[in-house]
Amino acid sequence: MQTNSIAGGADLGRDAIGPLLRKLAVPAILAQIVNLLYNLVDRMYIGHIKDIGPDALTGVGVCMPVIMAISAFAALVSMGGAPRASIMMGRGDHEQAENILGNCTTLLTIIAVLLTLIVSVFGQSILMAFGASENTIGYAWEYMQIYAIGTIFVQLALGLNAFINAQGFARIGMITVVIGAVCNIVLDPIFMFIFGMGVRGAALATILSQAVSCVWILRFLTSDKSHLRIRRKYLLLRPRIFLPAVALGLSPFIMQFTESVLNVCFNTSLQRYGGDIAVGAMTILSSVMQFTMLPLQGLTQGAQPIISFNYGAGKTDRVKQTFWVLLRWAAVYAGAMWALCMLAPQLLISVFTDSAELSEFTRWAMRVYMAASCIFSVQLACQQTFIALGNSKTSAFLALLRKVLLLIPFIYLLPQLIDNQVLAVFLAEPVADVIAVSVTASLFAREYRRLDSPKK
Repeated sequence: MQTNSIAGGADLGRDAIGPLLRKLAVPAILAQIVNLLYNLVDRMYIGHIKDIGPDALTGVGVCMPVIMAISAFAALVSMGGAPRASIMMGRGDHEQAENILGNCTTLLTIIAVLLTLIVSVFGQSILMAFGASENTIGYAWEYMQIYAIGTIFVQLALGLNAFINAQGFARIGMITVVIGAVCNIVLDPIFMFIFGMGVRGAALATILSQAVSCVWILRFLTSDKSHLRIRRKYLLLRPRIFLPAVALGLSPFIMQFTESVLNVCFNTSLQRYGGDIAVGAMTILSSVMQFTMLPLQGLTQGAQPIISFNYGAGKTDRVKQTFWVLLRWAAVYAGAMWALCMLAPQLLISVFTDSAELSEFTRWAMRVYMAASCIFSVQLACQQTFIALGNSKTSAFLALLRKVLLLIPFIYLLPQLIDNQVLAVFLAEPVADVIAVSVTASLFAREYRRLDSPKK
């Protein structure tokens, strides 16, 4: 039986697109912002540990690429499985949608166990390879050992929340993130300072908070409130069920997994040509870019269930309408942020530093680095719509194109062609963006013309 209704009485198949997208996108955007704060809380408290704060903060910072990789594996399963479940709901194939949910739940569990084993055995070597030193490896390993134990909670909390959002329960999905963030904020100072656990306390607070979110999600997805439920009969892995989901999830997996590689490429090149001040500027720029992307990611998350559901239902007019509303809203926001970066960069820079020298350096660097950010709305809207439509090959190619095939090579190539080598490194970002957006828009134009004959 086909089910259109979602939380709050809205209807994925019939409600007006604008209000419907707003209803789903606003909680998703808030969840993205809360999740960013979630990631900053540990570092904020750790940096204030008496005597060891700087070294401890650096040690935990080295753990971030590993944590990002763990999150990427959750995206590999969920960001492919959730759109496919939405498409099946749109087709009225409720059983297949629950089959996808069940298989993804099992796959997330297996991946969590494997990651826990890998980090427990090879964690210290991995952390040393990612930049830990003799002074910081102790703190990094203290944090990572405990974090690894809670990988199962991280995988299920991040992975299964996508299936809540895919049904249109954006408010429930937001509450899931808020619950974890609030628990982390409360538990961090208790474990770190009252119990005197230091870095280990921060890690314990994090995994316990993820465990609370995980229990909340599992209770919802096994209750009558959820349209899709986790059922024992669908937990048995079937390649024909989970492999298409994994294939579709390759795009967000690549985007997240390569982020840490990209940071290393930028930092090593800037250190070589510009020294510490250039690396400091890059830290600010990457933070601004991350914060700029949050509302765009929330918008695409809100649009995904609408596009996937109506594509599955064969309502291509609503698919097209949703895409254009998404693109307009994303373009307005991206344009406003671009104007702020070009006309008043100091407003953003002052949030991160009081140093006059670093501020002056970052001001011109931001205008270069963010020069093409106004058109990135096209890249994100088109690429995420490919995922929502279930087009795994094109979405994976586009994820590889921007970062792996264009941006990373340009970081090393442009300094060989331009005399101002620091400028050349920062210039790699807008050059890659312009090319990637052009290719993405061309491929999407072809896909758009095919929408009247959706794949079954």
